[in-house]
Amino acid sequence: MYSDHPSVNILTALLVNHGVSHVVVCPGSRNAPIVHNLEQCPHIQCYGVTDERSAGFYALGLAQATGEAAAVCVTSGSALLGVLPAVVEAAFQHVPVVVISADRPGAWIGQLDGQTLPQPDALRGWVRCAVSLPERDDEEGHWHTNRLINEALTALWRGGCGPVHINVPLSEPLFGFNTPQLPHERIVDCLSARQAAPDLTPLAERWRQARRRMVVVGQMPPHRLKPDVMRRIGQEAVIVHEALSGVEGGVAHPDEVAARLSTVPEARPDLIIYLGGTLVSKPLKRYLRTLNDSEQWRVETDGSMPDTFEHLTALIEGAPAVVLRRMAEEFCCDSGNDSDEQTRFSHLWQTTEKQVAAQLNNQTLPYSQAAVVQYLEQQLGSGIGWQTHYANSSAVRLGIRYARHHIWCNRGVNGIEGSISTAAGFSLACPDKVLCVTGDLSFFYDQNALWPELLDGRLRLLLLNNGCGGIFSRLPGLEASPAASTVISGAHHATAQGICAQWGIGYQQAHDMTSAKQGIDALLSDGQERPMLLEVFTTTQQDNAALQLG
Repeated sequence: MYSDHPSVNILTALLVNHGVSHVVVCPGSRNAPIVHNLEQCPHIQCYGVTDERSAGFYALGLAQATGEAAAVCVTSGSALLGVLPAVVEAAFQHVPVVVISADRPGAWIGQLDGQTLPQPDALRGWVRCAVSLPERDDEEGHWHTNRLINEALTALWRGGCGPVHINVPLSEPLFGFNTPQLPHERIVDCLSARQAAPDLTPLAERWRQARRRMVVVGQMPPHRLKPDVMRRIGQEAVIVHEALSGVEGGVAHPDEVAARLSTVPEARPDLIIYLGGTLVSKPLKRYLRTLNDSEQWRVETDGSMPDTFEHLTALIEGAPAVVLRRMAEEFCCDSGNDSDEQTRFSHLWQTTEKQVAAQLNNQTLPYSQAAVVQYLEQQLGSGIGWQTHYANSSAVRLGIRYARHHIWCNRGVNGIEGSISTAAGFSLACPDKVLCVTGDLSFFYDQNALWPELLDGRLRLLLLNNGCGGIFSRLPGLEASPAASTVISGAHHATAQGICAQWGIGYQQAHDMTSAKQGIDALLSDGQERPMLLEVFTTTQQDNAALQLG
């Protein structure tokens, strides 16, 4: 039996019709009719998560794992504001997440009634569409509700995907469940008028004229760019990327390679094509921003115009995978594109990349976070059978340095919150094992991610604990502040052992390289029924010394 509230039943039916089958639900009374329906519906899988901030990131991880839209349902009041960090991350990463919020009747907003705030526009700056449903039990009200929900759910996929918000005001009584079946709802398909494919003629002309071509690939989901396409383009251009891009080959260590080549005139590209999301590498971005004599082209699905390298020449509006495929088919590998200068340019970048990769892979490091991640990635190899998530700050930088497979990271806004929750949500919908590598501040900030009992042995965690935000100790000049080692870096003496015991998480710890290797071997082993965490204790002195050697 379903809810007595018509808007809740229409919403449930349209979620099913639009293919939203994974919903993270949070506790509450005002959203209880919605949660009841979602649990009753056989076409929807619900996941209970108590902390709304964590729940939002669970939905993000579910959407990443399935490639489909996922939803998060919260109660009224400040609960809605808790999902904002995940919504912002989804907006920057172009991930389709539906936020469903229950609300008090409009008449009671601003009247000192409990759990009330103006909800319809609370996420407006970060969602592609925000609607608030009417409370009308008549034919026109039904049509209005249907139209608004269709409008929101079709907006999920426009302009390269993104989050939407559906606000559901509900009057009491809330807890009547006497409707035998969901209504048959009209679904509005959005066959977005396919714009004519972008005209690549100007780019083709510049490509043929250029003598030192570079393609820079930012963060992207894996397998978005086809290997055969990238190989063809790589024959005529240097492809620079990080482990977040899902690209194989090319220059995969931009930090170190760009630093070595920054003063070499022959290494300066004269044409740069940048596609995908964010880049972690500050040395690469600093280097590319010095190239004021290079043409810089941006490929962007939604037509926005980020000028990341400060010298943008032209914008191509289109999906990166489509643009690169057309490049490979239409004008890459033309005999007229060959030049000795391009050959020397490519050889310079590729030779430097091989030297850097050999040094990083073969270097013997003293016990430190870098040494632990180096060993971890050596054991993972190509990463087959694993989906690896890295938290922000020091962790993801180590991942980029040593990983030779795609890694996931919340680089949309680069915050420390939600890394564990995103990986945990991902693990619920992914048959592979999911590994999350995190620093201590990110872990303790997001420890509620381990609360849900539905987690299982697919989730593994490597916690790098040096008792503070270690990256702050490497920022020149900050050491002059008396607050640097305490409040700025978040110094602490916490460990994860008690947290793991509380939530039934397998726990091991390491204080040297021998125990770290043993712990990693156990962490990557099969046969775990519950999540497992390895906590590696180091000091900032150990970590900084190893990075200087690297």
